[in-house]
Amino acid sequence: MNATSITIESPLSSRIKAWMDERFPFVNALLFFILYLTAAVLARYSSTDGEISLALIDVAGCLVTWSFFLVVRIFDEHKDYDLDVLNHPQRILQSGVITLKHLKGLALIAIALQIIYSIIIDRLHVGNSLYLGNTSLLDSPSLIGSALTAWALVFGWTCLLGKEFFCGEWLEKRLTLYAFSHMLIMFFMVWWLVQMGNPGTPLSNEIIALGVLAFISGFAFEITRKTRGPEEERDTVDSYSRIFGAKGAALIVILLVLGMISTQCFIIYQIGGTDYWPALVVLLAILILCLKSLFSFIKEPSEKGREKNEMAVALVTLLGYIVLIVSVFVNRGITFTVL
Repeated sequence: MNATSITIESPLSSRIKAWMDERFPFVNALLFFILYLTAAVLARYSSTDGEISLALIDVAGCLVTWSFFLVVRIFDEHKDYDLDVLNHPQRILQSGVITLKHLKGLALIAIALQIIYSIIIDRLHVGNSLYLGNTSLLDSPSLIGSALTAWALVFGWTCLLGKEFFCGEWLEKRLTLYAFSHMLIMFFMVWWLVQMGNPGTPLSNEIIALGVLAFISGFAFEITRKTRGPEEERDTVDSYSRIFGAKGAALIVILLVLGMISTQCFIIYQIGGTDYWPALVVLLAILILCLKSLFSFIKEPSEKGREKNEMAVALVTLLGYIVLIVSVFVNRGITFTVL
């Protein structure tokens, strides 16, 4: 059953899947999974001296991370609904095939799973500490541990985003500030993922740098997808190409991509010093590919060029995270456990 055959009479599961295919395709989950694994691996690297372990429960961590970005998408669907009815009346949501009430129910399920998982992770951490003799039951009687606390912080910021900090009309006229305020969520997000990966992990150079990397990466992708070719521009839709010009916006993305690569190199240096030159070679290779796409867009802006830029920036982000994970495993080794 394809999206064009989906109607209000179709099963609800099919209608929700059609919305997800249109607005939140599962293929994007790969990036969210890798982001969680990067945060978890760096958290364990910062907190232990031995091998880095991956466990079956990390699969659940990946899915919970994906569910949070789903909630963010649903918040955006509510926030932008009226404008999207005007600009995109053919979409699954705007055409009435599903409703905002359906999405709200989906978000509530996802939020409940995030809370439950955070509590479970905190309880497992207390259980492991008891087993190792590092704490007593009386030391940690509360259900509220570091993972749940970090979730509360990131969810609180998400709620503020949903309300556009109670100054939406003013903020929407300042697109760059709007994006900056929204991308700040990545610092809270990384902290939550770190605590899910290893509750109680303190701030370290690697963790701070990962937060910076996630912020820059999110900002770069946000500007890239809203830097459009001339044939895509619409009077009712804001874009960075209308503010800075297509070339100017692409140059900003180039600077952000260079910032991403620099931050990735810093983290690799923190992990393995100058011995990890193969990782640096990989980062250089993907940087060259990304810059080639961006400079082509500067030469001739177009919708096709914008789509290539989105793929290039996503590739730099995804492969950059993978390089960080591999670098940690090369430095420490890896083990697989159940929990």
